[in-house]
Amino acid sequence: MISPAPEPDISAAAYREAMAQLASAVHLVTTDGPGGRAGLTASSVCSVSDGPPTLLVCLNRGSSAYPVFLRNEVLCINTLSAGHEALAADFAGRVPPDERFAGQSWGCLETGAPVLTEALIAFDCRIVDRHQVGTHDVLICAVVALSEASGADALLYANRRYHVLPR
Repeated sequence: MISPAPEPDISAAAYREAMAQLASAVHLVTTDGPGGRAGLTASSVCSVSDGPPTLLVCLNRGSSAYPVFLRNEVLCINTLSAGHEALAADFAGRVPPDERFAGQSWGCLETGAPVLTEALIAFDCRIVDRHQVGTHDVLICAVVALSEASGADALLYANRRYHVLPR
């Protein structure tokens, strides 16, 4: 059994500043279903396994979208490409939640979660497990379908700015 770690002598502000130095892909995490439609910008997404295809996403329990994701039990990770900086800012809170899906082309795959037509890649998922860690839930997601756009450059976020990673 793993014992709980002692409280570190690191402030939340210092930790956030350090994490800002890490480059991350930029994703829109979307959901739709009985709980309603919601979406947010996230960088804390990573692969867990390729057999079966599984990824994780971390979601703040204080987010207004949090109960919507839990109720729907599905989500789509839409990885953004260069040129989507304004859309990422919109889903990060620049516009109200009910305006975030306006002005873009959306579809869906297996789960019904919104898929951005222009996403670099979209992972359509069912939430199969979750773990509470601090202020967030780590959602374990089974990938049930995916779609890819070809030839686009990836959008990254590092040092509190967007950057383009050429293909």
